Amino acid sequence: MIDVNELRKGVTFILDGNIYQVLDYHHHKPGRGNAIIRTKLRNLRTGATIDKTFISGDRVQDVRLDHSTVQYLYNEGDLYYFMDMETFEQPALPKEMLGDAVKYLTEGLTLQLESYEGEPLTIELPTTVDLEVVETAPDVRGDTAQGGGKPATLSTGLVVTVPFFINVGDVIRVDTRTGEYVTRVKTSK
Repeated sequence: MIDVNELRKGVTFILDGNIYQVLDYHHHKPGRGNAIIRTKLRNLRTGATIDKTFISGDRVQDVRLDHSTVQYLYNEGDLYYFMDMETFEQPALPKEMLGDAVKYLTEGLTLQLESYEGEPLTIELPTTVDLEVVETAPDVRGDTAQGGGKPATLSTGLVVTVPFFINVGDVIRVDTRTGEYVTRVKTSK
């Protein structure tokens, strides 16, 4: 058991039979009385997010998740299949549990699978992924004077703002934490 004052972003715990991960955490100490801890939590089994307020002194059961290296294989409908690199097992996770992470998945991508007592719960993406630009406005001479950018649709359906010199067919690196363009990896020409 851990005190709710020890909750931080990324901490996983059990509450009312569900496994939650802390997405956001705010500690508020009024002039009188106990501190209030406001959290935004993600249910790792359903993918739903909730807001939960705790009072200082409350305790929750902390959980240690098992991590294994997996490779993304393919998706079939709303199920996404991965292969454990050590045991060659192929766990599947539904789209709801993965959330926005599906926008970064490409065949062969190596990542971490988090599980609890053998039950696969979620994946931990690498910090950056390389994706191909499949649709964007054409490059127009002189557009770079103001810095700015243009929207680009990537091979996974993700839309990011890219500099004007990026063209269809280029491979770009995207930060999975923010969903922002980092750099061009390969040019289409």
